[in-house]
Amino acid sequence: MTTDIWSWVHDTHRQLAESGQHRLADALAEIAGHAVEGRNEQLDAMFPEALASARALGLPWVEVFLRHWRLQNLLNKRHQGEAAMSEAVSLLEFAHREETASCPQSVCAVQDFTICHANIDGPGYVPERLAVLEEALQRVEPARACFDCLSREYADTLEDDGRPAEALSHLDRAETRIAAAGERVSLSFAHSRASALHRLGRHQDALDAYDTAERAYVAAGNRPDDDDRRKLAAGRALQFAALGRADRALELLPDAEEADRYPDIRSRWSSAVELLAAAGEFDNDAALGARLASWAGELDTAGSHRPCLDLVLRAGRLALARGAREVALTLAGTAGRKLGQLRRTEGVAEQVAGLRAAAEALPRPELPVPAEELPSWLAEHRPDPETGAELLSAALAAGRARGEQPDTVLVVNLAGALGTLGHTRAVAELAWAQLEVDPGHEYLTGMLGQLLIDAEDGEGVERLAARLAAADPADAHWLRARWAAAQGRWEEVGEQCAAVLVHSPEALNTRRLAAAAATRRGAHAEAQRLYEDLLAHALDPADAGEEGAHRTVQEPDLWHLLTAATANRDWAAVRAAGARLGIEFDTDSGPVEEQWQLVELRVRRANGSTTDLPALRTGPATARVLPVLGEDVDLNHGDIAVFAPAVLNDRPEPDSAEAEGWRPVFEFLTLLDPAGFTTYWIDGAFPDPEQWYALRDAVREAGYAVWVYSGDGYRTNDPADPEGSLPGVYAALGVPPTATAAEADALLTTLTAHLAHPLAWPALAEAAGADTARHRKTIDDYGL
Repeated sequence: MTTDIWSWVHDTHRQLAESGQHRLADALAEIAGHAVEGRNEQLDAMFPEALASARALGLPWVEVFLRHWRLQNLLNKRHQGEAAMSEAVSLLEFAHREETASCPQSVCAVQDFTICHANIDGPGYVPERLAVLEEALQRVEPARACFDCLSREYADTLEDDGRPAEALSHLDRAETRIAAAGERVSLSFAHSRASALHRLGRHQDALDAYDTAERAYVAAGNRPDDDDRRKLAAGRALQFAALGRADRALELLPDAEEADRYPDIRSRWSSAVELLAAAGEFDNDAALGARLASWAGELDTAGSHRPCLDLVLRAGRLALARGAREVALTLAGTAGRKLGQLRRTEGVAEQVAGLRAAAEALPRPELPVPAEELPSWLAEHRPDPETGAELLSAALAAGRARGEQPDTVLVVNLAGALGTLGHTRAVAELAWAQLEVDPGHEYLTGMLGQLLIDAEDGEGVERLAARLAAADPADAHWLRARWAAAQGRWEEVGEQCAAVLVHSPEALNTRRLAAAAATRRGAHAEAQRLYEDLLAHALDPADAGEEGAHRTVQEPDLWHLLTAATANRDWAAVRAAGARLGIEFDTDSGPVEEQWQLVELRVRRANGSTTDLPALRTGPATARVLPVLGEDVDLNHGDIAVFAPAVLNDRPEPDSAEAEGWRPVFEFLTLLDPAGFTTYWIDGAFPDPEQWYALRDAVREAGYAVWVYSGDGYRTNDPADPEGSLPGVYAALGVPPTATAAEADALLTTLTAHLAHPLAWPALAEAAGADTARHRKTIDDYGL
């Protein structure tokens, strides 16, 4: 198997683009970058459509490529374990079928499979990992990048088995074979080498390995990207911390917020911080504990049991060092639960037992007031959450010693403190236990429901809903509705809200949620009906009083009603809602199409990213799109769009530099009136500015639209001077539905005939049935 994966990607991308499959071509080109850089939102938005297209077109190699890079993101950037196992197993099977076995990316499914097992329990799955890696390495040439990846994975497996010296030897042999094949090891190879050296206590050698690898990488003409820089900085910081060189470690250590954004540096980051904290060079405070607990919670949810346990033990040691008894005990409880999910527990079982024993040996604090007064005292004095947790735990322990049932108020306060400290799972367990003692406590039930939703614990949500159903069916349906909304299951939200209204017909928040769900589904008529229904069931403010204020119509309700009515073209309802908001319209009836202000519409691209489009606001919920756009956005010049009422960007201070050019940004909801423009692209050397403006104005006067995308940095070749260049222009031409491609081609041909440098519009010429040879020549001559 010698096919180069990136040559294949290049060729396949070109073939897809030429056949009109532009979105799939873009996905093929972009998905690896999204995966490696941790652009999770873009990847998640792009992947389903791309995978469906690959399957529909019968392109199994493309499917392997797409699924592999998504798994790389799930495993390496989001550190999923059991959550990704079914996909890892499925891809391994798919990648070894007859139609995919020759795909250059198919062997990477082996790496995905082994990483997934490593996330679940690296030491526990050593035999299986080594076996599958050995088989794969035997059929991969050292010249291929896959040999580098699999060799690193093999070394990581040896490390997990407590054999770092063997891991280092394996890396040496692999590097020799790669060099003999005329290739260089990847920059990532340095991380595996440094990891083995770190476990051997050879920290300076680990730093030297990083330096050597980075120099070789740069010497080969490469430039470390942001992902490389983060990983190298975290890795070096760990080695400097281990050497006791806190100044250099702190200089290199990425900010905590960066570790929040990029989970793949958290292990090295937290290891370095533990060493720095022990040396008194990093604040070992409640905020650090909360951060580590939150990260451990993500690993717990993802089913990455071993990394979760490792992080919990690290957080536990730090909690012991700062005397946080309750937090350390909570972490010991989490660690004990994780032990039960591992195949191999020697070494770590003793650490868990030691953590629990050390935590229990810490003294409990003295209560400043009697237990029943403690919640009020805490509200008044506002100690840090760890101190509050210690006091509340001491109060509950004192009650247990007297044979009393746990007091729900104390438990709820303790849950709040532990939740602030990042222990979501432990809080849920605490609430479940207290529910057995005090099953009818409304606040406790509501708190537990929200906790389960936030933790994405679907089984827990259903368990609680089933428990609520007997006593209060409306509460059970309301919980299920909120859970469905959190998961984006908008059809189910509507069904559950309808069930709530059967039992609680006066509920307003239920109608708000149901209407929001209808809007998400594009069911704007249903959304309008629900908002109008909400207005009918709301109390008059004059009769509501302070206690009933929540039962009155809120201003956002009117904006949402107005937006839904706009999408439905119910202009009478738009005007009625507008009147209640104090909006004055130019006309008393008919469509609302006025000129208000310049705004921007936030629209999702085909690749999952978002872009903000300039638009002219034509009413309270509509705007006309100004730029001429390509295929990656489902809007175009002149389209009238409906947008959601919430402003997405903050207004600058009135006297600030940003205030003058500030425009409100709104979320695009739906297309109301398409203008029907078709986009073609113009490329070439930029004419004299007066000539360009005359060309632009003439095109616009003829009913077309033009939007320039190139900036001052865009240059073309100069055919008269091989060493020189010319300013370039890259613009989109919008052809109205009243004109044909042939008419547009003829117009441009006439308007550009006198230019010193020709412009090219090959796609338009082809659509017009015109000769494209001159456009191809222009492209070649000017290097377009």
